[in-house]
Amino acid sequence: MPILYEDRSVMAIDKPRGWMLLPVSWQNTSRNLQAALNSSIAARDFWARSRGLKFLRYVHRLDTVTSGILLFAKSPGAVETYSDLFESRKMEKTYLAVVHGKPKETEWTCRLKLAPDPRQIGRMKTDARQGKEAETQFRILQVRETLALVEARPHTGRTHQIRVHLAESGCPVVGDELYGKECVKMNPSSSSRRKEAQIKVGNKMEPRHLGCYGGSKGPQMKLGLRAVRLAYVDPFTRRRVEIRAPVETFCREFGFDLPKL
Repeated sequence: MPILYEDRSVMAIDKPRGWMLLPVSWQNTSRNLQAALNSSIAARDFWARSRGLKFLRYVHRLDTVTSGILLFAKSPGAVETYSDLFESRKMEKTYLAVVHGKPKETEWTCRLKLAPDPRQIGRMKTDARQGKEAETQFRILQVRETLALVEARPHTGRTHQIRVHLAESGCPVVGDELYGKECVKMNPSSSSRRKEAQIKVGNKMEPRHLGCYGGSKGPQMKLGLRAVRLAYVDPFTRRRVEIRAPVETFCREFGFDLPKL
């Protein structure tokens, strides 16, 4: 996994689809990202040993099927400090979403409140009475036949917020099993499958990559959602930080040109 940004307090990686953010005690899968990191640090693998890392903990979450920027803190104190940035809405977040259909407006904001769906574990629903506040800004970047490339800027961090808000806007994310129309399989010849081979256990990794992850087996579900930008004021140095993830491969998977963000 490429490291997109690093300083004394945090590290941002480019999380591929398929890795889960679960409690370390959850051992029913080999795709537990936090458990894999802890194991690699304890084993003193090169990427961790060369940095003197003894602790690394995710600050926020990405859905298992979502790829892109994931921020980790290098100390318990940094976890608390950076978590506050997310909770106080001082962290700017940008996603790219590929959706079915063409939205009616080129720009819009969705403020539908969200709550867990009691009929299905792990699913969210809109709930005007008991739901929590949620706000996402959307902007159409490109349209291609029956699909559209949309920029999403969530101002809150509710579970599945972007996916639900887009579905409620009449343009569900491509490949979304929970809220969308259909499942879209990954093109076996795509460059992202070649990338998967590069993160299998036992392969030699470049110094700027983490070396503790296994590749997935068989075709993955292709969800059209990627976290592409984080921006914030460093709480320790007061320096503005902007982290970006590559978007070219993601856009080409769905037939879009490189957008201007």
